[in-house]
Amino acid sequence: MITMPHWGFDGKVHTGRLVVNQTVADDVVSVFKKLYGFRYPIRRMEPVDAYKGDDYASIDADNTSAFNCRAATGTTNWSEHAYGQAVDLNPLENPYVYANGSHAHRNADAYVKRPLHKPGVINAGDRVVRAFETISWGWGGYWSGAKDYQHFSKSGR
Repeated sequence: MITMPHWGFDGKVHTGRLVVNQTVADDVVSVFKKLYGFRYPIRRMEPVDAYKGDDYASIDADNTSAFNCRAATGTTNWSEHAYGQAVDLNPLENPYVYANGSHAHRNADAYVKRPLHKPGVINAGDRVVRAFETISWGWGGYWSGAKDYQHFSKSGR
């Protein structure tokens, strides 16, 4: 469990918590220190336990999270989140978009097309993506087919 400050969309400092694998904890902290320095806004950051492990409920709440023992979207394989080696950042502003352009969360309609210059949004090559690249983590926005704009992981998957 990492407890750390982050900037909210209200311009105030909040305290958030992420559960990650111990092997990546220092790297994740280093990235979030950079995001804090950028004053990058994060709506909320709490373990998915607050949502009874329900990924959709966490996403609908625009919750930045890491560990969640679940399968990868559309598969029966474990997600990188199940290993504590992935972070989903501002999932409302950075939705998972299927290859056909649809998405599963109605409240994300305004955030599907990229590039998009709004608070909390992640775009290809921006400073958020570059911050994760400093720890060699891949971004789901670079995937072919479906795009997972919220997703960063150690494996790039």
